Amino acid sequence: MNIWLAVFLFLHVMGAIIAFGPVFSFPIIGAMGGKEPQHANFATRVTKAIAAQRVFPLAVFQGITGVALILVTGIDLLATRWLLVGIVLYLIILGYNVFIGTPTVQKVVEMTSTPPPPGASGPPPELLALIRRIQLGGMFSAIMIALIVFLMVVKPQF
Repeated sequence: MNIWLAVFLFLHVMGAIIAFGPVFSFPIIGAMGGKEPQHANFATRVTKAIAAQRVFPLAVFQGITGVALILVTGIDLLATRWLLVGIVLYLIILGYNVFIGTPTVQKVVEMTSTPPPPGASGPPPELLALIRRIQLGGMFSAIMIALIVFLMVVKPQF
């Protein structure tokens, strides 16, 4: 095996594990915050910090190491549909989380940073709608990640 192939493959696989592994814990953190409203803001900020410090930078790193692997192996990108589909899915999930997911989480952090007004009975409907958007986005992201991993491992010919 070419040394550069081994290096970039190692970095690509380790990057995927470190970047996307925590994403599958976000629903647990969110559910715990939801059951203890006094900790909901903290749970949301923890999730946001993990995403900002690990998930997003290493998701970008995935793209860089992926391009390096394509260059080192000399794969004909246009003739490799599984890889093209994986790249398109990667760009969709990255774009979704940059332009929709992250701003939505930021809004939830802002809305939960102050105590509710006296006499409030439960969270406001706007907050519940944002939380639902985050949940659906998380499910979307998890499915996309699983599909990308499937494509990278199985390399189906279609």
